[in-house]
Amino acid sequence: MKILARPHQLPPRLAAAAVILNSGLSKSGAGEDTAASLHGMASGTYPFLHRMSPLTFTRLFSKTEITLGVALLVPLVPSLLAGAALTGFAAGLLGLYLKTPGLRQEGSLRPSEQGVAIAKDVWLLGIGLGLVAEEMRDRCR
Repeated sequence: MKILARPHQLPPRLAAAAVILNSGLSKSGAGEDTAASLHGMASGTYPFLHRMSPLTFTRLFSKTEITLGVALLVPLVPSLLAGAALTGFAAGLLGLYLKTPGLRQEGSLRPSEQGVAIAKDVWLLGIGLGLVAEEMRDRCR
């Protein structure tokens, strides 16, 4: 596994890290109303989350975003690992987009006005997959 991220991998890693880290830090002090809203949306798509309290879920989600943001920022974290984590995270967000009623236009993948913010997270999936694909390609050589 490569120890350092390559220089050309840093811009997409930094861009994704900035957005994810900001999101995690913003959620770190979330109140009960915000926590209930986030938990409600997530548990509607992922039913196993119903067992968790809204505040616990939001704190855990915040810590996950902060950890992922830091991992993407630190070039010592291998791009395969950072890319795999980002891919999983983005896939979860896009699962929300695909399964939450009202986020897409009826019968389409196109976002509704309410879904634009989550649909835009597809770029995170692209960055994650790009990092993983490049590292896997280089391993096969």
